[in-house]
Amino acid sequence: MNENLNVCLMNDSFPPVIDGVANAVINYANVISDGLGKAVVVTPEYPGAVDDYPFDVVRYRSMNTEKLCGYRAGYPFSSRKLDALAAEEFNIIHSHCPFASTMMARVLREKTNVPIVMTYHTKFDIDIKRALPNKLMAEQAIKFVINNISACDEVWTVSRGAGENLRSLGYEGDFVVMENGVDFPKGRADRDDAEALRQAYDIPDDTVLFMFVGRLLWYKGIRLILDALKIIFEKGLDFRMMFVGDGLDRQEIEDYVRELGLTDKCIFTGAVSDREELRVFYTAGELFLFPSEYDTNGIVVREAAACGVGSLLIEGSCAAEGITDGRTGILCAADPSAIAKKLEFAVGHREEIHQIGEHAMNEVYISWETSVKRAYDRYGAVIERCMSGQSQRRESVIQEEFFVMLDNITDDIMRFRSIPAELKESRSKTRERWIKIKDKLKRGE
Repeated sequence: MNENLNVCLMNDSFPPVIDGVANAVINYANVISDGLGKAVVVTPEYPGAVDDYPFDVVRYRSMNTEKLCGYRAGYPFSSRKLDALAAEEFNIIHSHCPFASTMMARVLREKTNVPIVMTYHTKFDIDIKRALPNKLMAEQAIKFVINNISACDEVWTVSRGAGENLRSLGYEGDFVVMENGVDFPKGRADRDDAEALRQAYDIPDDTVLFMFVGRLLWYKGIRLILDALKIIFEKGLDFRMMFVGDGLDRQEIEDYVRELGLTDKCIFTGAVSDREELRVFYTAGELFLFPSEYDTNGIVVREAAACGVGSLLIEGSCAAEGITDGRTGILCAADPSAIAKKLEFAVGHREEIHQIGEHAMNEVYISWETSVKRAYDRYGAVIERCMSGQSQRRESVIQEEFFVMLDNITDDIMRFRSIPAELKESRSKTRERWIKIKDKLKRGE
């Protein structure tokens, strides 16, 4: 059952967008394509994207919502694109995002009768509440997404805590914990390269370097980091803090650094997309600070571990799952004073911190090859269960006609922008289509 499966991987983000989930999809596609079967990535269009990969990438229409949420929103209602995907003869659909990707996956399943696996990577409710300040709108959006997830044939989460979060939002089905891996090889980057990087940023050898890698967003615990650094700074301790990444809150974060008087202690490098270069950044650091209660797994924690760097994490957080305090990481309360005490220890006990990093490399690290092969084996079980009628999906049928009409409406909108003379006629046709949609919804079709 598992030999040469044709896997459809769907996600709302993909390079040139860089985030943990996009990285996961790339590695799923790479590992599957390298001897296991065939993988096709389906993702929204992005201006200037160059899809030069050893696997196929299919792009569909998108809308620019980057100012709202930092991403382009996929518009998955193309009947033509769905027909083309149906002709690919997939064995299984694996969605990595509960928004546009899972909507498209559900319609594709209606056309092909193949099962959907959905991986819950992030606490999407936080992003929804951030993008939709109106409470009622946010609640309705969360309800919609939970229904979307519940419609899948099997749900995976990247940690036990992620599954508990999903349940807290109203999900009632089962879930399987399927950990993500790391595409770094186990081992530090070249020592000379790491030393050269420290020199380039004027970091003395006798000064401890703390690291953060990821999107610069407040809800990743960055305020906790800065407030803790302020405490040890006022005690006269020397350190450097390096933020590798970019994000919607970067300017506010840099402003807060200046407000705290930490400008000379904090370094902002911007995003680093080259994976080998990023290994050098990790290797140059000594303790990875990730006090996030938002992240469900924290691939960056395992990336740091791959390079022999331990992490400071919030006790009880999803990112802290599998971490032993004092051996493979440092756990503490989500409080600046508690974090400051751990950082003060790190400044004065660098050798012990290096030992924690060594243990993390040997005990926390998991490769993408191991992770994806486990997932690929699970695909076969999902297919067999669905063939025997044991799917756990809960859904109402999505009418294909609904998507065809929405596709036509979008064509009208695009025409509005390019052919003003047709505006009135197209607007009239669009209004008629929306009336038909409302009537269908009222009738429960």
